[in-house]
Amino acid sequence: MDLVLLWVFLPLVTVAWGQYGDYYYGPYNYGDNDEWANVYRQGFNFQCPHGQVIVAVRSVFNKKEGSDRLWNYACMPAAQSLGEPTECWWEEINRAGTEWYQTCSNNGLVAGFQSQYFPSVLDREWQFYCCRYSRRCPYSCWLTTEYPGHYGEDMDMMMYTYDYYIRGATTTFSAVDRDRQWKFIVCRMTEYDCPFQNV
Repeated sequence: MDLVLLWVFLPLVTVAWGQYGDYYYGPYNYGDNDEWANVYRQGFNFQCPHGQVIVAVRSVFNKKEGSDRLWNYACMPAAQSLGEPTECWWEEINRAGTEWYQTCSNNGLVAGFQSQYFPSVLDREWQFYCCRYSRRCPYSCWLTTEYPGHYGEDMDMMMYTYDYYIRGATTTFSAVDRDRQWKFIVCRMTEYDCPFQNV
């Protein structure tokens, strides 16, 4: 009798587990702990593989290294309902030492970061690499809490829910601490084409 119950419930458990996996991103593989997208005081360019978007950002601060940070990112494939990216581009560059607000234009999703360090201001310029998926539009957008919680702290931001995507960020800049706090702009995307070019 026990084998019959196992035979009946095993497929149900397998299907339920597979569906659960679609709605939760597990632990991210950033690579080895020593593997960063940059070294201190140097520029870097990080792009997700084609069809993937940024889902996690990790960073550590070091005042002795020019008040700079090491950065690492994790990517995941976008939902199948979005299809393949139809175009990708680099957004405008912010200026070092100033606050920054940037959303991917043309309803794009963040698929990469580019940054250059400027020792004269002990800060970085930033630029998003964005990808558009057909004519999908964002909705249910919100800002995350601040990352890091305080200037000079380590940062570890993860998207815990499937079908939410990073569309941009707003940052503050402390002239005293020479560091930034980030709030990421997170949205869901429609599963159908919409008539709006830029929401």
